[in-house]
Amino acid sequence: MFAGMNSGSTPSLAPHHMALIPSERLTEIQKDYFAELAHLATNPEAIELKDRRFAGKAWHSSWSKIIAATYLLNSRYLMNLAKAVEADEKAKQKILFTTEQMIDALSPSNFIATNPEVLENIISSQGQSIQNGIVNLLGDMKKGKVSLTDESAFEVGKNIATTEGQVVFRCPLFELIQYKPATETVFERPYLMVPPCINKYYILDLQPDNSVVRHMVNEGHTVFLVSWKNPDNSMAKVTWEDYVGGGVIKAIEVVQEISASKQINILGFCVGGTLTSCALAVLAARKENPVASVTLLTTLLDFSHSGVLDVFIDETMVKMRETTIGGEGGNFGMMSGLDLGNTFSFLRPNDLVWNYVVENYLKGNSPPPFDLLYWNGDGTNLPGAMYCWYLRHTYLQNDLIKPNTVTICGQKIDLSKITIPAYIYASQEDHIVPWKSAYESTHLLKGKNRFVLGASGHIAGVINPPAKNKRYYFENDAIAKTSDEWLAGAKEIKGSWWPNYTKWLAQFGGKKVPAKTTFGNAKYKKLEAAPGKYVKEKIGTAV
Repeated sequence: MFAGMNSGSTPSLAPHHMALIPSERLTEIQKDYFAELAHLATNPEAIELKDRRFAGKAWHSSWSKIIAATYLLNSRYLMNLAKAVEADEKAKQKILFTTEQMIDALSPSNFIATNPEVLENIISSQGQSIQNGIVNLLGDMKKGKVSLTDESAFEVGKNIATTEGQVVFRCPLFELIQYKPATETVFERPYLMVPPCINKYYILDLQPDNSVVRHMVNEGHTVFLVSWKNPDNSMAKVTWEDYVGGGVIKAIEVVQEISASKQINILGFCVGGTLTSCALAVLAARKENPVASVTLLTTLLDFSHSGVLDVFIDETMVKMRETTIGGEGGNFGMMSGLDLGNTFSFLRPNDLVWNYVVENYLKGNSPPPFDLLYWNGDGTNLPGAMYCWYLRHTYLQNDLIKPNTVTICGQKIDLSKITIPAYIYASQEDHIVPWKSAYESTHLLKGKNRFVLGASGHIAGVINPPAKNKRYYFENDAIAKTSDEWLAGAKEIKGSWWPNYTKWLAQFGGKKVPAKTTFGNAKYKKLEAAPGKYVKEKIGTAV
């Protein structure tokens, strides 16, 4: 299929895929390919390498430029063929994804013999770079993943997740952290954060200058946060329903009791937003109204178009997981956080895999410290029962958008019963939660909704503190029928979306009251200082 990716020969798709390409389109693609190849062969001096993999000076020699240019030409040819295949949407998506994966893996930058930068390093270091690379490779083989950052540079509670607070509640599923107020007066309604259970909570509390938690405390909110336990084998039977009822709803109740407030404001991030929405639907079905507003960050409720993750999920895959770890036939197990992390990395292979293969193994460099990538590699397991429910009822069957189709905590779920104001944030380049899919939440939830679109991706778009004055966001006070109509009427604003959000949230905080100097209450006493113990549990060491 990929013969000749590093040479001038013509690459080809497998015969059964070629047969699905209309002959006229196939002829056109081949004609364009040979025309570009001829131009490349007769005008090598005109080659421009705009791909950042080939940006170094070593790639500017004639032979290296020809290798890289031929690879890029063959890559375009293969992608054009893959796009031209006539098949159902699911099959076409898999063909495109597989083709991209193979193209990225076979880049000449990934091989010693065809990467001039690597060869220069070997010569200049007298072979030391190769020795260092082997050491790095052996270390990563023990860890089961490619190192993206210097993990020794960070320690949870020491230089990340350092906002002052106390664990005031602990159960087998989560710890609840209450943070110390930073202002003399605070909004009377407390603010609860529900992070994704697929990762550690401290993406919301990295370092002081990019901590969402610290920012919200400085804005006058009494912040509580759910720190999910890193599941071990004893939790294999824990269900989605447990995460909703024993997790989100329980956290809401504890926050209410500690703050003596009838209502709170709540934020859900990614899967945490999906769990939070399910919890609010349960509470609405019970005719309970403990939440004044909800914030959803990069959250999917409508899974009709779930992005590249949809490639992995079909009936066969879900059934296999249900049989092996989801409880069918009594087989309960865990979804490995290590496997999940590696899967997510290969959604962006050039950025999160091959770039580090080249730097760490071929060049023998050690990755620099980067807090966000440290968090990215600090994964969590998922209980098999919960994970399989999530796959089937969201990605596969998209049941959450179908009123009264699923039952959670004894209630039929109907998202349209959620009528509180909602702030819905999405990131423009998000490959995990496509922003147009996140926009559909504005139609599912029936309160007064506000949608804001930020720049960058799933995480970098969210973690964008105002002081750095980076990126931009789009706002539009109206909710349009479609995402395209909304964007057409939106205004682009330079900088962080955080001030836009805190201004919106303030109207639901209630009056200002003196900040409390104590943690918890008579029933819920402080247990230990933040960040607590659950967040420190590593994959394979959770107890």
